[in-house]
Amino acid sequence: MISTESATTVVWGHPALELVVDVSPGGPVAVRSLTDGRAAHDRPRAGQPLVELLIAGAGRARASHRFSETAVGRRLVYTGSTRGRDGTWHELHVDQRDDRTGLAARTSFRSADGVAACQVTTTVTNHGPAPVLLQGVTSFAAAFAGSRIEDADLLRADSEWLGEGRWTRHPLRDDVLPDLDLALHGQDGRGRFAAVSTGTWSTGTHLPTGGLVDRRTGQAWLWQVEHNGAWRWEVGERRDGAYLALLGPTDIDHQWHRNLRPGESFTTVPVSVAVSGDDFDGAVAALTAHRRALVRPHPDRFALPVVFNDYMNTLMGDPTTAKLLPLVDAAAAAGAEVFCIDAGWYDNGTSWWDSVGEWQPSETRFPQGIEEVLTRIRRRGMVPGLWLEPEVIGVRSPMAGKLPDAAFLQRGGVRLVEHDRYVLDLRHPAAVAHLDGVVDRLVEDLGIGYFKLDYNVDPGAGTDLAADSVGAGLLGHNRAHLAWLDGVLDRHPELILENCASGAMRMDYAMLSRLQLQSTSDQQDYLRYPPIAVSAPLSVLPEQSASWAYPQPDMPAEDFAYTVCTGLLGRLYLSGRLDLMSAEQRASVREAVEVFREIRRGLTTSVPLWPLGLPGWRDPWLSLALRAGDVTHLAVWRRGADAGPVTLSLPHLRDQNVHIEARYPRDLPAWAVRWDTETGSLTLTPTPHPTASARLFRIVAG
Repeated sequence: MISTESATTVVWGHPALELVVDVSPGGPVAVRSLTDGRAAHDRPRAGQPLVELLIAGAGRARASHRFSETAVGRRLVYTGSTRGRDGTWHELHVDQRDDRTGLAARTSFRSADGVAACQVTTTVTNHGPAPVLLQGVTSFAAAFAGSRIEDADLLRADSEWLGEGRWTRHPLRDDVLPDLDLALHGQDGRGRFAAVSTGTWSTGTHLPTGGLVDRRTGQAWLWQVEHNGAWRWEVGERRDGAYLALLGPTDIDHQWHRNLRPGESFTTVPVSVAVSGDDFDGAVAALTAHRRALVRPHPDRFALPVVFNDYMNTLMGDPTTAKLLPLVDAAAAAGAEVFCIDAGWYDNGTSWWDSVGEWQPSETRFPQGIEEVLTRIRRRGMVPGLWLEPEVIGVRSPMAGKLPDAAFLQRGGVRLVEHDRYVLDLRHPAAVAHLDGVVDRLVEDLGIGYFKLDYNVDPGAGTDLAADSVGAGLLGHNRAHLAWLDGVLDRHPELILENCASGAMRMDYAMLSRLQLQSTSDQQDYLRYPPIAVSAPLSVLPEQSASWAYPQPDMPAEDFAYTVCTGLLGRLYLSGRLDLMSAEQRASVREAVEVFREIRRGLTTSVPLWPLGLPGWRDPWLSLALRAGDVTHLAVWRRGADAGPVTLSLPHLRDQNVHIEARYPRDLPAWAVRWDTETGSLTLTPTPHPTASARLFRIVAG
C-alpha cells in the first residue's frame, strides 16, 4: 500500500492508483493529483477544495451558480487522516473541520486492489452548539490537474425513453467553456456545465457518468454518481484550470436541504472516479474493473443464463396459457435458460394499469392456474420468471385502501399520483412488509427464480412527510429502496433480479451494484436499437447489459441477423415469436445462443472497445468490441444501403497476426475482410444488400 504523510501532503493508494492530497495550512485541503499510479507530486498545489459545503448561514464565498468556492469549503482545515483495509479494498479517511460552525467533514476513499479507481463519500457531522441547514455537499470535488483547458475533452450523455445513452465528446474549450480571460479579471468564473437529474429516474434525462480526457497527455478521468435518485455533476473553469464536482441532491436543483442538529451526521451518496494515463480506453478499462469490484456476489455473475422474455414485439403484455405454452417450448429448444412472463400475468380484465398492486395471478388468463405454465417452464429446464413493478400501487387497486397514507409518497398530506399510480414510500414498515410478502409468496409458493423489476413512473421531487425537505424525504426513500433490495437478496440469495425502469431510466450503480442485469431500452424499432446497445457498456458492465434480440418470422434473413446481433455482445435477452418461425429461422436463433455461450466464457473479464468511436444516433456504421485475453469479439452494424466499406481501429492488435472468423450469421454471404497488421485496422466490405445488415466476428491474436 502507498501511504505517506508530510506536513503538506497525504499520499495514499496502491500500485494501480495514487492519490495526493494537499493538506498544508496555506490553503484548503485539495486533491493535487489522482492518477493510475504514475507519480505527480511535482504538480502545483490545486485550489479546488476537496469538500464543498453549502449552508444557509454562509453560502458561497463568491457569487456563482456552481459548487466551487463555497464559504465553508474554503474554511475547512485539515485535522488528520486514517488508513485501513477491508479485504481487497484500501481505505483512506481525510478529516477536516470548520471552527466557526463546528462542522466536521470526513471524506472516505475506497479502492479495490489493482484497480485504478476509487469510490468516495463525504460525511458531515455537526459538533457545534446550533443546528446547521445543509443545502449541498459534494461527495468529491477536485481539479483536473495537469491538464490545460484547451487540451481537454468532455464526455457526457443525454438519455431518454427509447433513446438511452446518447454519448458525445466535445472540446472543453469553446464547445463547453468559453475563454473568458479569467487571468485578466483576477477571478474564477461563475458558470459551469452541469448535468442534473431530478426525481427517481436517475438516468431519464442525463447519465450520471461522464469523463474528461486530455488529448495531449492521455490523462483521462471517468466518473459515475451511484444513486437511484436525484444527482448533479458539474465541470467548470477556475483560474488554475478545470474542476469537477460530484453530488447527490441539492437545494437549488432538487428542493433538498437537511437541518443538521448538534451531534447529527449526514453522508453523501457514493460516487466513483476511474483514472488512466492511457486515454479514454484506459479509463474505460479501469471503470469496468471498478464496477466489477462494486457488484454484489451472486451466482448469476458467473452463470449468465440466456433469458427469454415474452414482451417485446411478442405478447406485449397479453400473456395467456394458450399463447405461452408454445413459446415456452420454442424458447427451450432455442437454448433459453430463463423464461420470464412479462406484464399482464395478474390481469383479469382489459385495463390493469391503474389496478396493480396485489400481484395475484390472473384466473382468466390462466384457466388452470399460472402453475400450469410455470410447471412447463421448469420441465423444459428453464427458471421461471415474472415481471413485477413493486414500488407502485394503482389508484384502483384494493391495496390502495389497505395501506396507510403514510406508506405512500405525499405532499401536503396528499398522496402523490403519477399516471394513475401511487408510489410507495419504503421508509414506512407497512410498505416494506407488503413488498416482502409479495416477493416471498411468489418465490416460495410459485417457485419464481427471476423477477424483472420495472418502474414506469417518476413521482418528482419527493415527499415532505417526516422530512426536513421534499428532497430529503426522497433521499430517505431512495436509500430505503436499496435496503429493501438487499433484504430480498439476503433472504433469496439465488433469486435473479433484472433492473428495468421503462427500459433504462434508472441505470445507475446504486441499483446495479445489487441487481444482476439491466434492460438497456424499450426501443421496439430494431433499426434504431444498435446505438443504444453499442453505448451501453460505457454505463453498464457487459455481463449486466441486456439488449433485446427480438427476431420475427416475417423478417428477411439480413434483418433477422441484424436484430439478433444487437443482443450478442452483453447478456443475450431473447424475445420474438420463436414459435411461429421456420426451421431455418429457429436454427439461426439456436446458433446465436451457442455463439453467446462462447462469448460468455470471457464476458466477466471483458473490456469494451469502440473501434469506430462512440456511436452517433444516425451513424451509418456502428461497432462494439469486447476484449477478453487474446480473444476479441467484434460486432458491426451496417445501417443502410449507402454504407460502403468501413475501416475499424483495433490498436490493441497492432503488429500482431490475427485469425478472423465470422461467427454470426454463418449462413449469409460473407463480408470481405482485410487486416492491416502495421496500423491495427480492419477493413470490412459488406455484400450488396438493399437494407441494413450486421455481422459478429471472433478475432484471435497470435
